Amino acid sequence: MQAAQDMRGVAIDEVGVSGLRYPLTFDDGVLVQSGIADVELTVRLPTDRRGTHMSRMVQAVDTYISRANPYELHTAFKTVAALLDVTDLRISLAMPIATRVKSPATKNSGYQVHDMELCGRLLEDEFHLTSTVTTDVTTLCPCSKAISDYGAHNQRSRVSLSAHGANDAPYPIQLLDLVQLIHDASSCPVYPVVKRPDERAITMAAYDNPKFVEDLIRDLTISCRELAVPHAITARNIESIHSHDAVARLVWAMPAGVLPR
Repeated sequence: MQAAQDMRGVAIDEVGVSGLRYPLTFDDGVLVQSGIADVELTVRLPTDRRGTHMSRMVQAVDTYISRANPYELHTAFKTVAALLDVTDLRISLAMPIATRVKSPATKNSGYQVHDMELCGRLLEDEFHLTSTVTTDVTTLCPCSKAISDYGAHNQRSRVSLSAHGANDAPYPIQLLDLVQLIHDASSCPVYPVVKRPDERAITMAAYDNPKFVEDLIRDLTISCRELAVPHAITARNIESIHSHDAVARLVWAMPAGVLPR
């Protein structure tokens, strides 16, 4: 039935499978992590085709995508597109990744978890890949510091940084480097294990480096621009003294239609 001709003359931009939870290993040569990924695979359906090959999509993920090396995904996308007989293919892979982090004073270590997403599109022979990391940091309010006799309010900030690559350079910067860029733009990182000497060091580091959400996003985009990496940023301060959050977004040199979902 799916292979039957359709006479309604309506193309569909995207059709496929979403919410597919599947074992995946991410391997960029530096970071190797395995877990259960949330996968979406869609294709553009031309006007004359009634349905797509959905029965082949899970098989395609299992055979060609279950080990995701961002440097080699272009080849995997071409193979999957041929299998599904399409010229416009999109696949997104999202899963948590963990890095080992030492506390600043006592050097106690633990795992810090970040969220990762790879969103790729193959359109004819053009391949685009957006790599996104979302992680938590600390920001301290410059205004609160300036007007208070002592102390200043601070909060956890959740920051997403997406880097765009294409064709022969699909992965211009590694995920661990994206995490480091976010940390460097914050008032202070967060840590999984914090003893009293660490808490003292963290509190003072943030106090010495106050950042509005606007400061964070500006400092982060400047670092990315110096590396000539097309990028998008979303920063959300989960405010500690307000009943709302503060949010900022910025896009620099990202082609239209390739932002993460």
